[in-house]
Amino acid sequence: MDQLKSCVVGPDEGRSFWQPLPSRGYVTINLTPENMPYDTFSSGIQVLPRGCEVREHGHRQNHELIFIYEGEGIVEINGKVTPIMPGATVLFSRNDLHRIENTGEIDIRLFWVFFPPGLENWFEAIGKERQPNDQMPEPFPRPENVQEIMAQMRFVPPRKKS
Repeated sequence: MDQLKSCVVGPDEGRSFWQPLPSRGYVTINLTPENMPYDTFSSGIQVLPRGCEVREHGHRQNHELIFIYEGEGIVEINGKVTPIMPGATVLFSRNDLHRIENTGEIDIRLFWVFFPPGLENWFEAIGKERQPNDQMPEPFPRPENVQEIMAQMRFVPPRKKS
């Protein structure tokens, strides 16, 4: 009998984590090698509240693809700023420093694909478990050992601000 190769994950079926400052919001992890038969990518959604941002970073061994389906803001890649809005697709290549900022009036909602997988481990390491319909917690900081976590996951650190 053939192994199941297709799958459907409902909107509240993935593991979900509240994110620390400056992102806040939450991430729901939909597909990983743990719940599907493929080991080449992981995917999920991220909700980035108004005025919040995914701080500058890069990935030494991963590419990241995002699709904006609600909200507006900017994406900065290696210092170049580009507006993003519903329908925008962005590919972050390995080693490119990038950040996302919600400059609009509503939450940015984006779908992400990370290949090879691993971004789900980051969200779990820095976040707090979230259940559907939970109220957003008070802002909380990133873990004290965030630099160690970034190094383990082969993140490119942000540029030094002058």
